[in-house]
Amino acid sequence: MSIAGGVNLAPLRGRQVGCRTIQLFTKSSNQWRAKPLPPEEIERFRANLQTTGIAPAAAHDSYLINLASTDPALHHKSMAAFLEELERAEALGIPYLVAHPGAHMGAGEEAGLRQVAISIRELLKRTRGYQVQAVLETTAGQGTSLGHRFEQIAAILDQIGLPERTGVCLDTCHVFAAGYDIRTPDGYAGVIREFDRIVGIAHLKVIHLNDSKRGLGCRVDRHEHIGKGAIGLEAFRCLVTDPCLRGLPMIIETPKDNDFVSADSRNLRTLRRLAHIRPGSPAC
Repeated sequence: MSIAGGVNLAPLRGRQVGCRTIQLFTKSSNQWRAKPLPPEEIERFRANLQTTGIAPAAAHDSYLINLASTDPALHHKSMAAFLEELERAEALGIPYLVAHPGAHMGAGEEAGLRQVAISIRELLKRTRGYQVQAVLETTAGQGTSLGHRFEQIAAILDQIGLPERTGVCLDTCHVFAAGYDIRTPDGYAGVIREFDRIVGIAHLKVIHLNDSKRGLGCRVDRHEHIGKGAIGLEAFRCLVTDPCLRGLPMIIETPKDNDFVSADSRNLRTLRRLAHIRPGSPAC
């Protein structure tokens, strides 16, 4: 949901679409710093969440942040920016801060994984006593981005060693682009078993439901409307009817087109219809 005009408006926009959970940026996604959130805006946000019944809300960090970078200047700016993201989410009462692990930018996978783990561990120690969790999002694996293999996510979590303050966000477009084939019931079940074996379902906190404009294993992050891309409807039926995922917040990051209410409502209707289709029945 957009925060244009103030973060407090995001829950109201979510209600307009028919959401039971939302995700938002707590500041511009393409700026390093932002003005502090006014206390009255924080109060209105919390009040609007209660009024709308939306829960939980998730936040996403700025796209500029790269905690995997070994470049001193970029890493310093990323640490300061992520600390600010944690503080803003905590002030708003948002339990999950979703973040891409980052890109190693030529330093190598091992060095990048170690850097992001050390960085997040340090930031979580600085915010000891906070309730907000750092939730690592699976990625498509474009360029030197980390997080496109479950083993990479598991390695970061293991090195951080703070399970009470960390979690995982599974993005359907990203895992498909990374080469995990979820298009059929058997394929979906196999991927979820693999995730559980390597990472653990207990670590899963948020799910992003997005179709993909590009094909399996393309390593390109391009979201599409539900059922209109290369993944297809069956994978989403499996996800929204999986009892192992019941109760987890599921967020769509599909294209907004020219009217976010119409586009988001259409995707939500599709997913809710799929949630009532029994296993073995055609999804379309």
